[in-house]
Amino acid sequence: MVSLVAYNLIGLKPYTSMNIETIHVVAAVIRSEGKILVCQRNMEKRHGGLWEFPGGKVKDDESFEDAIRREVSEELKVCVSQVGEVVYSARDEQSPFVVHFMEASVVGTPVPVEHHAIEWHLIQGLFAKALAPADTEFVQSYLAENYERMVDLR
Repeated sequence: MVSLVAYNLIGLKPYTSMNIETIHVVAAVIRSEGKILVCQRNMEKRHGGLWEFPGGKVKDDESFEDAIRREVSEELKVCVSQVGEVVYSARDEQSPFVVHFMEASVVGTPVPVEHHAIEWHLIQGLFAKALAPADTEFVQSYLAENYERMVDLR
């Protein structure tokens, strides 16, 4: 379990329930031709119908990079060719999840296997999407300020 001191160093608020261990989640920021990929969650899932960056839970025996590669492959049927560093982390309020956003590039055309739909948007278009809470925080707090400086992994 990551200490509360570590969360404070990167600006995360500790989860209020001390009896639930933190669950780390990775989210891929995939860009192509100036647009960013977002996926619509299935209605039966937590935050159903909201849009998110693709990714999922990190297994105990894998790195964040391995988790991004596995999750994106499973969810979108593409191969991840490159993975960058974690650029932002956000706690999903009222849950044990901490979402770590990482740049990634893919080979192939994404297909929504585990999502209702996928869409490519210019950065401005993401502000109009109904995003999941951690994804909203990422777009408003990080992406809006840093999009131009982000490394193009292609």
